[in-house]
Amino acid sequence: MRKEKLFAAGSVLVASAALLAACGSSSSSKSSSSSKAQKLSWTEAAELTTMDPSKATDRYDADQFNNVMEGLIRLSNNAKATPGIAKSWKESSDGKTWTFNLRKGAKWTNGDEVTAQDFVYSWRRTVNPKTASEYAYLFSGIKNADQIVAGKKAVNTLGIKADGKYKLTVSLERRIPYFKLLMGFYIFFPQNQKFVEKCGSKYGTAAKYVLSDGPFKMTGWTGTNLSWKLVKNNSYWDKKNVKLDQISMSVQKTQSTSYNLYQSGKLDETNLNAQQSKQLKGTTGWTVRKFASTKYLQYNIAKDKNLANANLRKAISLAINKKELATTVGAANNPAVSFTAAGITDSSTGKDFSSEVQTAATKAVQGYNKTKAKEYYQKALKELGKKQITINLLGDDTDDAKKVTEFIQSALESTLGMKVEVSNVPFKTRLSRVSSLKFDVVATGWTADFSDPISFLDLLTKGNAYNYGKWQSTAYNKNVSLSKTTSSTAARWKAMVAAERALLEDQGVTPLYYTNEATLVKTSVKGVVFNGAGSPYNFKEAYIK
Repeated sequence: MRKEKLFAAGSVLVASAALLAACGSSSSSKSSSSSKAQKLSWTEAAELTTMDPSKATDRYDADQFNNVMEGLIRLSNNAKATPGIAKSWKESSDGKTWTFNLRKGAKWTNGDEVTAQDFVYSWRRTVNPKTASEYAYLFSGIKNADQIVAGKKAVNTLGIKADGKYKLTVSLERRIPYFKLLMGFYIFFPQNQKFVEKCGSKYGTAAKYVLSDGPFKMTGWTGTNLSWKLVKNNSYWDKKNVKLDQISMSVQKTQSTSYNLYQSGKLDETNLNAQQSKQLKGTTGWTVRKFASTKYLQYNIAKDKNLANANLRKAISLAINKKELATTVGAANNPAVSFTAAGITDSSTGKDFSSEVQTAATKAVQGYNKTKAKEYYQKALKELGKKQITINLLGDDTDDAKKVTEFIQSALESTLGMKVEVSNVPFKTRLSRVSSLKFDVVATGWTADFSDPISFLDLLTKGNAYNYGKWQSTAYNKNVSLSKTTSSTAARWKAMVAAERALLEDQGVTPLYYTNEATLVKTSVKGVVFNGAGSPYNFKEAYIK
């Protein structure tokens, strides 16, 4: 997930089980008339940005893709890979060739059959530099992907081949431990070339420009509104196992409003703020969703010479009481000691990556120490020739985001004497400002796309589209690269640990807290699958009892 926004062999996923129409066509559907209507009302914390799978980047879009579309593989409980459009698959002995056998009869909502060519077209479109997909780096390791993204090879040289309509062959440059489970992530989903080209630049910008091959189709989303519906897709190959007729989705940025709607029966689920969670813990429907997610500060090192100073970044980190911040935002959150989220473990040792990266050196700058914070700040002022430093802190306009920016503003001003100007803007606006480098410091977050440290570490490598602040470290880049080329599992893990330590010691970003959401869910809601990484919610088998 990217941006708060999302399973690897050899890793344990943080997971738990909970309790589209053709371009320009009509989007109506009949709901069930049974005694207990199969209708669900669910929330998101921020507006959608796009329903173009090649261009989407965040968790909220991911939730929709996971239900409106389907890839080769669908991830069930505990990120178990189950058949999707592919009914079976096989990996070669050297791990460099994957063969997927597609099911016959899978259809798009415009009536077209879903074929191997839809995957070939989609993957080529995503890695094409003209598409400017921020997620294109996830294709690294697929034959020629890196060269294509860099503009050095033609897109038709990508290691994916359609052998007829129902057989897909993927060629890799190296074994990718988590490849199978990547296939359940939306960036690898198919796209219908005829539909995409018909819609042109409008593709994915509203429900009528979204085509579905998944259990539901989207209706009522205009591209800017804060409510829409997911309606059962009667063209879906496995429709007999889809029990819900309709899911009403709504964006609720204020948890008090969301809770009131839940209490009045207008929502079946609501996230809780810290106070609500403490008061309601243990009540019927109370549960904690554990995300493989970290909230952190990202610095615009590329454009702000003050923030390019490592001592200033260390001062900022040490001035923030991360434990207090975590519980201020949500009672279930935990303070971060690493950029990579807690709960991602090495299957060979059982050790949590976040605990393995901790050393005296990382603790010395990632902890909370007001005295040391002041010392680093004075060093930074001297090196920069300044008497005071002013920064603008950018964040979302949700309740939680406002708490974060207010907390940090108070900490930096009271401890360091810095001047901190705060800007809380809509999610989509924040993304736009950050991607265009119009920020000083941004409070942001990342949810793992798959449960492996590389899902975090890749972000801050040289040239990665998500390395918005352009932080650079030779040691970091060297170790991330080594983790991708070594054939030794132990050496791979060691290299990733070394990379994370280099990041923390330099405070290339400042990890704040790990996201765990306390929620209330109606006891009548059954079968919702939740996975802490990738695309969190899967409603395919959900129903109202």
